[in-house]
Amino acid sequence: MKYIIVTGGVMSGLGKGITTASIGRILKNRGYRVTAVKIDPYLNIDAGTMNPAQHGEVFVLKDGGESDLDLGNYERFLDISLTSDHNITTGKVYQTVIEKERRGDYLGGTVQIIPHITNQIKEFITSAASNPLEDGVTADMCLVEVGGTVGDIESMPFLEAVRQMHGELPKEDIALVHVTLVPVDNMGDHKTKPTQHSVKMLRELGIHPDIIVGRSDVVMGVGTKKKISQFCDVSHRAVISAATAADIYEVPMEMEKEGLADVLRDLLGLEKKEADNDWYRVVSREYTNRASIAIVSKYGIEDVYLSIKEALRHAGRHLSTEVDIHWIDAESYDESELAEMDGILIPGGFGNRGIEGKIQAIRFARENKIPFLGLCLGFQMAVIEFSRDVLGWEGAGSEEMGAEKNVIAILPEQEDVTDLGGTMRLGNCDVDLMPGTMIEKLYGSRKITERHRHRYEVNPEYIDEIEEAGLKFTGRSGNRMEVCELPGSDAFFLATQFHPEFRSTPTKPSPPYLGFVDACKKYRMKEE
Repeated sequence: MKYIIVTGGVMSGLGKGITTASIGRILKNRGYRVTAVKIDPYLNIDAGTMNPAQHGEVFVLKDGGESDLDLGNYERFLDISLTSDHNITTGKVYQTVIEKERRGDYLGGTVQIIPHITNQIKEFITSAASNPLEDGVTADMCLVEVGGTVGDIESMPFLEAVRQMHGELPKEDIALVHVTLVPVDNMGDHKTKPTQHSVKMLRELGIHPDIIVGRSDVVMGVGTKKKISQFCDVSHRAVISAATAADIYEVPMEMEKEGLADVLRDLLGLEKKEADNDWYRVVSREYTNRASIAIVSKYGIEDVYLSIKEALRHAGRHLSTEVDIHWIDAESYDESELAEMDGILIPGGFGNRGIEGKIQAIRFARENKIPFLGLCLGFQMAVIEFSRDVLGWEGAGSEEMGAEKNVIAILPEQEDVTDLGGTMRLGNCDVDLMPGTMIEKLYGSRKITERHRHRYEVNPEYIDEIEEAGLKFTGRSGNRMEVCELPGSDAFFLATQFHPEFRSTPTKPSPPYLGFVDACKKYRMKEE
């Protein structure tokens, strides 16, 4: 196993996750088997209880682990499925060490940051790295992204663990990559001082980076690279310019041009292999059509819906259709905004705010035959809208919102749950699809597996009446409703309780998204 450790400096949000995923894609294109680990220095056990408006999307892994959005980028770039073991947090580390201490595992010794916490970090990393991939074979490389920035007090134990790993492993089995900001001044010159200070802080901790990735809005010149090389004691060819790209999937290609593959080959003693460019051809496919899609959201930050945005783009690439996303506030939009769209998407979420706006958007889509896709909460709101506006149940709503008539009810196993973290219906669940339905045709299969994250379901008491009125539940998991659609309608109307976006990748776009974007493209062509 070879390890590539990615750290960051100067400021957060530089793109360590995309850098890490891009390195992995470069290696995978050369035939290496790659896995990834994300270290988050916060005290939370996982990202599940975090406010998405502050922290971004909560990405759900196949085993039900709730992580931050970087693990989603790893899965999309590398075409792999990860587990909660691949997300290490301070909370997980300390919880494990304290449990060991309570059991007496340390034989009465004084439990300290070094060696107990750092040993546990290393144990978590090596254990996750050795987890077999989906075909049962272990990876050749493990990418480890250390969240936060150098100098953060929360990151110190993790950086110390990295320093220890660097000393314990053979030189050719570990490479250290440091991502820093290289800003441009008003004269258009790159400023290297932030990078110099960041690397200095890293070296004071005993960590000497092998590669420096300089993030900037524009490509760094030779002079800037030489300056960073001299001041930071790294090879000139190991200073990689990472300019802001129009599309995140272009980043591996840009790093290829910078010679990163050759640098990694020399550092890790790898065999020289030619790159397979099939993935690059997929992500750079030209557009011949366009579709405008409204995402009616209750959170004002795009990163909350990152997987949805990427799944739309994956489907768009596959269909040569550029997806123009319009973010519409569920609390303050005008229906004239929806009328200009080629499709309407209602995403997931929690709580009362914006619910009525989402319901009205679904009604507008259904009545005007605009392609509609509902996800999780969007599925539940589609059932509520149909119950109100077709069946005439005025008080229809969700138990979550305290409705008079709960067509959406809490899952029985959730009724006595008090802890919020990790207690929802989470991760992969098998779903049976009815033959001859839209959803079955999209998947081309009667049995599928998709990821879930919810506490509420369609109330079994009302299923028969709803179906008799025309809304059919065409996907089920046991006695739980998973998919609804409107058979006989000449418009695309589909909603899923599961989150198909979590399994979408550029090479394998999600079937519901493919069907939705295709319907949006055709709707636009018909309107034109």
